[in-house]
Amino acid sequence: MVDFKKNYFQKRTRDRGPRSNSRISALEVQVISNDGKNLGVLQTKEAIQIAKDEGLDLIEISPNARPPVCKIIDIGKYKYDLQKKANKAKKKQKVIELKEIKLRPVTDVHDYNFKIKNAQKFLTKGDKVKFIVKFKGRELQHANLGVDLMKRIQEDTKIVGKTDQSPKFEGKQMIMVIQPL
Repeated sequence: MVDFKKNYFQKRTRDRGPRSNSRISALEVQVISNDGKNLGVLQTKEAIQIAKDEGLDLIEISPNARPPVCKIIDIGKYKYDLQKKANKAKKKQKVIELKEIKLRPVTDVHDYNFKIKNAQKFLTKGDKVKFIVKFKGRELQHANLGVDLMKRIQEDTKIVGKTDQSPKFEGKQMIMVIQPL
């Protein structure tokens, strides 16, 4: 009874990485040698023995192929190369951020120009820019000022970006998103 519980509650770990040596379940495998030569279709036990004779491991490269493709290589080196490839792919990935720029319908010319210059800088870097025009009190009655401001922003940023989300009201603020070209 105790042995059953011990095995039943034992933590199950998932397989890490490709199958190698005795973990390969296929009876026959397509074998590629360490220097890249195709050795043909061999029995799995025979292929494992060839790998052991060379002091290396038999690693399943393509398990879904019929028969599975295996390569004779050092498992540590193989895992290291996979990790390097993953890190390199991750570095090349570009994460698009959403930058926010807040304005008022009565924003002064110099402040407006400064914020547009920042928006153009963000867009050239590849980030999206979200413009928010906040209205306070009676300014809400003059929504046309906000619409005019948004049109001016679209004109000033059309060199580096295009409108992703056209201007719309959300409560007491008007929102527009511009994405890089």
